[in-house]
Amino acid sequence: MSLAPLRNALREALESGAQDGQDGAHDLAHADRVWLNARTIAHGEGLAPSRILLCAAYLHDLVTLPKDHPKRARAASMSATAAGPVMQALGLTPTEIAQARHAIESHSWSGGTAPASPEARILRDADRLEALGAIGIARCFAVSGALGRQLFDARDPFAKERQPDDAAFALDHFAVKLLKLPETFLTPTGRRLAEERAAAMRRYLIDLARELGSPEPDW
Repeated sequence: MSLAPLRNALREALESGAQDGQDGAHDLAHADRVWLNARTIAHGEGLAPSRILLCAAYLHDLVTLPKDHPKRARAASMSATAAGPVMQALGLTPTEIAQARHAIESHSWSGGTAPASPEARILRDADRLEALGAIGIARCFAVSGALGRQLFDARDPFAKERQPDDAAFALDHFAVKLLKLPETFLTPTGRRLAEERAAAMRRYLIDLARELGSPEPDW
């Protein structure tokens, strides 16, 4: 099966398996964007997008757990396991399935598996791009809201006189994790895109500081 019909089949599989109340930051639209990011990075690195990369992009969040779930660190491994039968039904070879499962398992921030293939490195960068830029801002506040976290500390929104605490305040997640992400990217193309998106986030923070009448952050 070529890429176009395989993509359609993957989207149909995700849509049919979607549940009510699905995490809006890890839905089908997220998978679509990760695939777009992955294609962009692959082309930038001089590689042709493959069936392995396509399946990994669409199935990397087949199992999603809340950020505060005790098994959150195992979500990528669980997704890789669940993705196997889906890919087998779509006609991928055992070698392709194994390579896609590795990419899925190693994309996670918390999973602890190092990407060992071009597809795995591209997928990790493609997924992390989603945490940056305008879409990253939207997803950060969406996830934090679902977890019941405040937007920011009204007395000290940019943690000038306290330690950032992203378990309490959504905005603190920018300092704790998001703006540090570009240095973790594994491909030159991905890193360039990440730096561009991080710059957009810093522009947002400057605008927010002005609206709040607060000194600009040094994040």
